[in-house]
Amino acid sequence: MKTRLTGLELLALGFMTFALFLGAGNIVFPPQVGVGAGAAFWPAALGFLATAVGLPLLGILAVARVGGGLETLTAPLPRLAALAFGLGIYLAIGPLFALPRTGTVAFEMGMRPFVSLSDGTGLALHSLLFFGLATLLALMPGRLMDIIGKWITPLLILLLGLIALATLVAPQGPLGETQAGWRAAPFAEGFRNGYLTMDTLASLVFGILIVTAIRDRGIHEPRLVARYTLWAGIIAATCLAAVYLPLTYMGATSHELAAQAGSGELIPTYVAALFGPWGPVLLAAVITLACLTTAVGLLTACGEYFHGLWPRLPYRLLVIAMGGFAILVANQGLETLIRVSIPVLVTLYPPAIVLILLSLIRPWLGDAPRVFRWALSLTLVASLLDGLVATELAGVADTAGALQQHLPLGETSFGWLLPALAGTLLGLAASRRQRLLET
Repeated sequence: MKTRLTGLELLALGFMTFALFLGAGNIVFPPQVGVGAGAAFWPAALGFLATAVGLPLLGILAVARVGGGLETLTAPLPRLAALAFGLGIYLAIGPLFALPRTGTVAFEMGMRPFVSLSDGTGLALHSLLFFGLATLLALMPGRLMDIIGKWITPLLILLLGLIALATLVAPQGPLGETQAGWRAAPFAEGFRNGYLTMDTLASLVFGILIVTAIRDRGIHEPRLVARYTLWAGIIAATCLAAVYLPLTYMGATSHELAAQAGSGELIPTYVAALFGPWGPVLLAAVITLACLTTAVGLLTACGEYFHGLWPRLPYRLLVIAMGGFAILVANQGLETLIRVSIPVLVTLYPPAIVLILLSLIRPWLGDAPRVFRWALSLTLVASLLDGLVATELAGVADTAGALQQHLPLGETSFGWLLPALAGTLLGLAASRRQRLLET
């Protein structure tokens, strides 16, 4: 049995973690934050980093602390509630949203300039090839750290570094004007936009892949597993922040160059301005590698989760089925996927954040199930209002919005904070009362 990882193995583990997180949303959304923030670049960027870097790091640490995946994290909840929460997260980051989005973004931002076919035919063919390769790699989960950590990610970091450096050295314009919706609370808007990366949800899933990769190297002592998981998370978080800040700055300085660019057009336009004819080639390599590594990680994690729920269904069959389903969903287009996913993510994120924070302090909670149930129940009620507002459905969104305004901080998308705190205190009080009755 090994007693430690070498420096190269630890670096590869950190790079693997970074590559698993760096996918479609991590590249598409930071520039959009910059576009909205403009001159309010720093508060918006810090808000985005809080949800897109800080919370995922805490999620990884929570998984390492409890020594298991999402099933262990949700163990204090009633069985049906834990199952529903787990299914919601895995379906969101898997076959419904995040997984198909990797293929759509890889086409829209990377391969479209090189495809002469119609958009529908080109996307369909690209999705078939992209998810075919991702599925093939996901059928070899034991080699995940070697394939991604040692080979793909170093190349990805090099290419991203070129784009980041060029953006900072030669911005294509000054900081733009802050858009109306961002002026009142740019930090809160950046925080909320960080939801769209799905990284906090993914941390609850990828955390166990990191722990498994460490154990596959012969490290089984819980203290060492937690330590190496922490270092892997720190390496990944540092790399993510180094990507997000230049991309956000790219969006903040794009107003003159790409004023009307959509979600999939801004970065290609900007990179082409920076690198000329080589820009599309460089971007295609970056986008394809980033989205492919995330797709492999999502297929692997979701395959293992659903196999655990239904052991009679082979892991390989589940991975192939999800890869095929992702092909169908990806062909709905990037804008459709983003629009449909927002209400779901706005609903899921606050309970996921509370779950992570409570898991980190679980040893000090006493009767943890009572605290978890109260805190997550009240948080979910508040986040459901946010989700209904995000649907923008006539009548439903208006009614939910009126109720939302009665919550403290409701107008800034933080209406769930006080319900979460109140639920935690009520759970602690109920736990204390039960202990007094028992004595």
